Amino acid sequence: MIHFSLFSGKRIRACCVSAVCLSAVFLSACSGKQVILPFDISSQETAFSFETSNENNTAAPFAADIAVPDGDLEAGEEVSGGPDSYGSAILVDTANANTMYSKNALAVLYPASMTKILTAIVAVKNSSPDEVYTADESCVFTEGDVQKIGLKSGDSMTMDQALHLLLIYSANDVAQLIAVNVAGSTEKFAEMMNEEARHIGATNSNFVNPHGLQDENHYTTAYDMYLLFNEAIKHEEIVQVIGTPSYSTVFKHSDGSEASFSCDNTNRFLKGTAIAPLNVNVVGGKTGTTLAAGGCLVMLSKDQGGNNYISCVMKGNTIDVTYDKTSALLGLIK
Repeated sequence: MIHFSLFSGKRIRACCVSAVCLSAVFLSACSGKQVILPFDISSQETAFSFETSNENNTAAPFAADIAVPDGDLEAGEEVSGGPDSYGSAILVDTANANTMYSKNALAVLYPASMTKILTAIVAVKNSSPDEVYTADESCVFTEGDVQKIGLKSGDSMTMDQALHLLLIYSANDVAQLIAVNVAGSTEKFAEMMNEEARHIGATNSNFVNPHGLQDENHYTTAYDMYLLFNEAIKHEEIVQVIGTPSYSTVFKHSDGSEASFSCDNTNRFLKGTAIAPLNVNVVGGKTGTTLAAGGCLVMLSKDQGGNNYISCVMKGNTIDVTYDKTSALLGLIK
């Protein structure tokens, strides 16, 4: 474990296991001879987990079906500062577990509302679409500059409605609604988020809330976001929601009266204000923007053959920069 000083002196924990895991992957692929692993082979929950094969006495890496960036794979000139700068970026061909592009992919940064991808995973795995969620006082967000639908204590909706408002509109009060109904509190839900992240292999991340509003102890990397998003798209209900351009619904107040809400997807590619290359179809994704996080976007796209690609750009100097960089990444898809 190594501690780095980041974000103007704020200390943020970063777990540096990638080199160890990558070395083990290479060693296990070299021959059929026995491989000596300098860590606990019985582990089932972390990036150190491997399965042995009695057939050839080799170690099969837990990361066999995911991409591992081999350093920074750069394409073209990079902007390290100024108005067109960004913090990190990655593009992965998921069908071939191939990292097509990587720039600072292991840099620890703030995810903003991309956090809600992990919130959605935990919700889908721990509740059913027709389960009714009821808001408490912690779901009432009064800040004027926070994305919200205006939940009041006692308001209720189904998990399916909450999932749509979480991922399409990025409602922070709905993220809190999910947390308190799935886990009972923000703190317990954050524990579930971190357990899920570790299980997926996102070991350079830490989450303290379900929405991504700024907290110095709430962080991830572009590579970890790829891992989390790769897990999210295994759930068809999440894929369907992130690709929905607009959404309208009716939820209930505590007195039984109804409230209607309509919204458009925050993703510019789905709005038509950002254009992907002609050979690329954008399925959907999750945006995130705060002053500290900058502009963030993780996204699923397909080529003409229907193959999946995951892109992630973090800490764009502006959200325009983030979309421009994402478009450039999609241009690498042939």
